[in-house]
Amino acid sequence: MTHGNGMRTAVLLAALGAGLALAGVWSAGLLGLGFALVVAGVLAAVAFYFSDRIALRTMSARPVSEVEQPRLYRIVRELSTRARLPMPRVYVSPMAASNAFATGRNPRLSAVCCTLGLLNILDERQLRAVVAHELAHIRHRDTLISSVTAALASLITGLASLAWLLPLGAEDDDDDFGLLQGLMFMVLGPVAATLIQLAVTRNREYRADAAAAELTGDPEGLASALRAIELGRHELPMEPSGRMMSTAHLMIVNPFRGGGMCSLFSTHPATRARVRRLERMSDPDD
Repeated sequence: MTHGNGMRTAVLLAALGAGLALAGVWSAGLLGLGFALVVAGVLAAVAFYFSDRIALRTMSARPVSEVEQPRLYRIVRELSTRARLPMPRVYVSPMAASNAFATGRNPRLSAVCCTLGLLNILDERQLRAVVAHELAHIRHRDTLISSVTAALASLITGLASLAWLLPLGAEDDDDDFGLLQGLMFMVLGPVAATLIQLAVTRNREYRADAAAAELTGDPEGLASALRAIELGRHELPMEPSGRMMSTAHLMIVNPFRGGGMCSLFSTHPATRARVRRLERMSDPDD
């Protein structure tokens, strides 16, 4: 499984380079090819080496110490030791929406991030289950392909913010900028969404749920946590900006409530299906 994610990441980056190379040749011949290869190399390097920072910055997350978050820090340390993993860095996002994710290209460079909203609504049993789920992603190296994909998608959708470089008329500049930025995202958004859909499988969440239940011995704890997060998602969803949609697949539960463009970026199985599986694990005779 870990080798499979590494291979898929290599294929993803190679496909990016090939696609840009073909576009370069088609648009400007050999000169375009050279430029495209340079761009592909830069994008691949940024996505591979800085993917964790991009995801954490998107969530405005900051590292926390044991003094600041003793409960979270203790749970992460205890479960990572039990899972025989290096202790990941611990981050907290100030967002009121309830969610969590793991990132990092390998277990040594991994990080677990929880939103402040999540820490406020979950009890210790539920939080242990969520942390175990994120550690399962780290152990399976799901974070490698997920983080690199998120970085690439963020870079692609981020191109919409370059609309301000294009010349606009002196009047109604703000309106023109907003319209142009929206149009650019409508073009680039599906490209980023397709990249995510091709790279990230829905089964990874089922695998991580099962591994978390095994690590904690408490599948009902995770089922309870998922129910609480799903309720919070409907009451207080995340705002679906371009960069946020590009990193949504990292979250333990789909963070958006609406359809439209958000549905293109959805990679999570239905929460109720995940809860049913966990409940069957908790009561196999049912």
